[in-house]
Amino acid sequence: MFHSKQRFSAAPRRIALACALAAGGAHAQTVTDPAPPDGAVTVAQLAAPSLPDTIVTANRVAQPLTDVLADVTLLDEQQIRDSGAVTVADLLQRQPGLELARNGGPGTTTSLFMRGAENRFTAVYIDGVRVDTQATGGAPWEAIALGQVERIEIVRGPAAAVYGSDAIAGVVQIFTKKGDGPFSPYVGLGVGSRRTGKLEAGFSGKNGAVDYALGAARDLSRGFNSRPDANPDLDGYRQTSASGRLGVQLSDDHRVDFSATSTHVKVGYDGFTPDLHDVSDSRLSTLGASWSGQWTKNFSTRLSVSESQQRYETEPSPYLTKTTLRNVLLQNEWRQGSHLVTAALERREDHLTNDPIDRSRHQDAIALGYGYTGGPHTLQVNLRHDRDSEFGGQTTGGVAYGYSFAPGWRVTGAVGTAFRVPTLYQRFSEYGYAGLQPEKSRNLELGLHWADHGSRFGIVAYRNRVTDLITFGAAGPCGSPYGCYANTGRAVLRGVTISGAHKLGPVNLAGSLDLQDPHDAATGKLLARRAKRILKLNADTRVAGWTLGAEWLASSKRYDNAANTNVLGGYGLVNLYASTTVAREWQLLARIDNLGDKAYQLARGYATPGRSFYVGLRWSPK
Repeated sequence: MFHSKQRFSAAPRRIALACALAAGGAHAQTVTDPAPPDGAVTVAQLAAPSLPDTIVTANRVAQPLTDVLADVTLLDEQQIRDSGAVTVADLLQRQPGLELARNGGPGTTTSLFMRGAENRFTAVYIDGVRVDTQATGGAPWEAIALGQVERIEIVRGPAAAVYGSDAIAGVVQIFTKKGDGPFSPYVGLGVGSRRTGKLEAGFSGKNGAVDYALGAARDLSRGFNSRPDANPDLDGYRQTSASGRLGVQLSDDHRVDFSATSTHVKVGYDGFTPDLHDVSDSRLSTLGASWSGQWTKNFSTRLSVSESQQRYETEPSPYLTKTTLRNVLLQNEWRQGSHLVTAALERREDHLTNDPIDRSRHQDAIALGYGYTGGPHTLQVNLRHDRDSEFGGQTTGGVAYGYSFAPGWRVTGAVGTAFRVPTLYQRFSEYGYAGLQPEKSRNLELGLHWADHGSRFGIVAYRNRVTDLITFGAAGPCGSPYGCYANTGRAVLRGVTISGAHKLGPVNLAGSLDLQDPHDAATGKLLARRAKRILKLNADTRVAGWTLGAEWLASSKRYDNAANTNVLGGYGLVNLYASTTVAREWQLLARIDNLGDKAYQLARGYATPGRSFYVGLRWSPK
């Protein structure tokens, strides 16, 4: 049997120079909101009311939030640090429209479902570098470390007209720490349940025209028994991660940036053989370089090259897969008053080694974009054509419009198409079929948004139809009697996301409610491991120098199979957290997760952590 992994405007020059890295967009350097004063209250787990005013992911250009029509969430460094999350996936599942499925604890096979879509339908970037696996597809979330992450941008809705293949459900961009200001070192350590430990250290700063950042972290845990009915062993993990960034301002109008990340996680997992201590070894690395030039007041160019490598191996059960992705992006921006025009050329190369597979493919693309913001009107139009070396041409488009009909109020609407080409494994493994066709989607969404002095409210309704959905099912044209990949599915991903935040006296409140129906269009059955109702609430306040907070995550039942016969029960989790400054340069964080010690499953037969505590101390001189 095979081993499968489930998986409003700023000055033109100011915005253009804000782009430090590209390939999924550059990292915004023009965040103008001042840092919160010592002791400021934050809402860490959901999109907070005090957000940075610039986003780069929606259209691969730096834009004020008021110009962005997509459904977005931004998480800054303070929010990420105060979250106390162990992994990026754990942090993201607390955001609107996202669900988590995992075969055990941190480090095991992890999937994130955005708006009920498959894990492989979300395009993921780290410092502008695309990460994916050409096995069953999708980002290897278990190998993406949280340690040095400074900012995360989440864009919901199809974005293939900007990014090409894969962005059927949306895009997630993860940015590591960037240097700024004087030399600033930091050291952090933490301990928790199940002999969990963490040690991190690094520094960042800026000296003249050069900015720099370097950090590393080590996480480990004895873990817990992830399959108590099948294997009595403990399934712990060890993770080592590092990241570095270097930027040089060559002149007022030209800049180069370099980035690198590396993560190695080794974790015990329980496979199909009882009493066998299975271990998986995941490695993920990224390299990126970019140059940006401002030729005139209105015209700029950015060139980036990047590579990511993903390696997954198991023992003693033998399995090994390696994916290499390479990207080259040349993007031009022209700004004139309320108008923004973009034109991009991009090449992507994929390579998979998975015995006996050793194959490559490439995609060449041209993309055009137009944005307009004037008075109460905002418009965004994107068109892209990808030429795949195996599947020929794929054209995608998107149109979005927003109208501000009253102070603080805006209504939005968008339509878009997207696609994902089959992975090399899905086509050429013993379970594959070379005749597979790209999966395609059409999305329609409407939104209503309000914001005023830190309070906000939003409601977004969407309907995304996916055709030629690739599923793994009964024996077919492939060489395996266990089953084959085939374009047999059609899915409808529809739902409503309601989110908001408000300060009630000394208490900050935030929350979201997802009412969704991701189902098989032919059978009407709910798609596996996805719930119809998900509620997320957060409250925090400031008391005697402490920030005290609580979270509640509630999910309705799900099914572990397409036939909807294996039920995964609904569950509710309560988490508590507290943080304070114990000395001028020392910050203390404490968390209790799953306060009620709730037993629940995200995948059938696999346990999840019970009640857990964590205490962390961090030294970061100002």
